[in-house]
Amino acid sequence: MTETPPNTLQYRFDGPEDAPVLVIGPSLGTTWHMWDRQISELTQHWRVFRYDLPGHGGAPAHPATAVAELTDRLVATLDGLGVHRFGYAGCSIGGAVGIDLALRHPYRVASLALVASSPRFGSADEFRQRGVIVRTNGLEPMARTAPERWFTPGFAAAQPAIVEWAVQMVRTTDPGCYIAACEALAAFDVRGELARVAAPTLVVVGAEDRVTGPAEARTLVAGISDARLALVPAASHLAPVEQPVAVTDLLVRHFSTAWQDTLAAIPVPPPVHGAPPPAVHLGPIAELTAATAPDASAVDSGLRDAGTRVRREVLGDAHVDRVTADTDAFTEDFDDLLTRYAWGEIWSREGLDRRSRSCVTLTALVASGRLESLPAHVRAALRNGLTPTEIKEVLLQTAVYCGMPAAGAAFAVAQSVIQEATTPPV
Repeated sequence: MTETPPNTLQYRFDGPEDAPVLVIGPSLGTTWHMWDRQISELTQHWRVFRYDLPGHGGAPAHPATAVAELTDRLVATLDGLGVHRFGYAGCSIGGAVGIDLALRHPYRVASLALVASSPRFGSADEFRQRGVIVRTNGLEPMARTAPERWFTPGFAAAQPAIVEWAVQMVRTTDPGCYIAACEALAAFDVRGELARVAAPTLVVVGAEDRVTGPAEARTLVAGISDARLALVPAASHLAPVEQPVAVTDLLVRHFSTAWQDTLAAIPVPPPVHGAPPPAVHLGPIAELTAATAPDASAVDSGLRDAGTRVRREVLGDAHVDRVTADTDAFTEDFDDLLTRYAWGEIWSREGLDRRSRSCVTLTALVASGRLESLPAHVRAALRNGLTPTEIKEVLLQTAVYCGMPAAGAAFAVAQSVIQEATTPPV
């Protein structure tokens, strides 16, 4: 297989070349083979295009940290193949790509199927914590717990060979690309945009899915104007693997009835007629006008919003929610100043990446003896991509320049936090 450029995705086609194209996307930690049991039936009707996420299934390890970036790579891949209009079905993060496609490229998606998907995947803390565990321990903890996330207990007991095959997909994934995909899911939230999805949509969910279950599926159906729900009995998160016949039948029926002129050219929005021509200035235009000062309240609001977002990304929702809950009329002005100044201005600057800012912050806290703030920023350093070994090196450096007692106390705090944060769930 030829090397895949960084801005495209590894892919394969199955089915007749003259058939309408159906694109199907995988779940996190899987490969295009998760759809193997649908292919024989789907290719009787469509030319099926399957893709792998970066670093999955032997695909080149070019990490993508946003769902929109995965969408852009998919669109670039399809553009290169001359595929402009298609049906789309995706599972989990593959479903997120489908929603993003329908929002940003509505004229390309003829119809849509979202399997085990959600407009928001759990909490940002959950996926960033998963990234911390993988960065520290590799993918084995994720592989070990995959069966309980993906399959019902009865299926896992009855089909050990299929379960082991699925687990091997996780083990062969590039850890850096898995972490990047976790970051993409942590930041994905389109709950307020679902009404703009215009494609006819089928939402498929396993009745026993504990990752993105029936509640998330109903949120999708409630938000998308042309959507219907299909509940698959005796299925968990990887319903296409666990209940292949039921899922295949649902997809065939949906795409057979909802398909909208897939082979036609992409409709182009009509031009706006009667627009006035650009103004042409024939006389002097240099005039002194009163300068308009920026609206201070709008600036403060923008910094506050940006600061809140960065603060949550770095420290985690749980920490920020706890601090916010403890804020009262006496401390709210200080909290607002902290959010705007520390997080909206300094942590948001582009001069240093977040890993570097975490190194600086850990050093400053040790030097100033502010160990009460150290646990939160050790956790933040792990979330920002520092490994325990790198944190250790930072603290060893502080021993030289800040003193042995300060560094010793910092090591004790950091050791406890790192053990707690990097220990995989039982």
